[in-house]
Amino acid sequence: MLKKLPPVEKIYEAFSAIGDERVEMHEDHAIIRSSDASKQYTVEWDGNKYTSDDSATFWQGYPGYPVIAVLMLQGRLSMDEDVCRKMKGIAWKSINDAHKRDYSAALSEVMNHLEACGTDTSDIRKLADIVNEQLALLDIETGRKRKKK
Repeated sequence: MLKKLPPVEKIYEAFSAIGDERVEMHEDHAIIRSSDASKQYTVEWDGNKYTSDDSATFWQGYPGYPVIAVLMLQGRLSMDEDVCRKMKGIAWKSINDAHKRDYSAALSEVMNHLEACGTDTSDIRKLADIVNEQLALLDIETGRKRKKK
């Protein structure tokens, strides 16, 4: 079981990473590019142990969006390609920065924008709730992946 759950907003960021095809899966690791392509994260796994060098996993002690995206692509968490496509092209880095890391405010901006553009977000919200519940029950450990110098 996870020691600390991520903010639900990180699930939405994982949807975007998958929708943008920013997750490159390999046999025992994945490379995930940030929404503005300025950073690249590595998630590694061995059984139920996942390590990552993204800031959330490394510093905050909860699985960040790169780990969540990997778990979705591995089939350990629910995923819906249509939902991920709806979340494509969102500049999370700049939105999170603009809201000074108030992830709830950032998500509200994103969802309001999608709705203003005519996107039905009910399926996005429903899947995020499901994934959040699954994360709480998932028997995995997360930890720091040593940052490369």
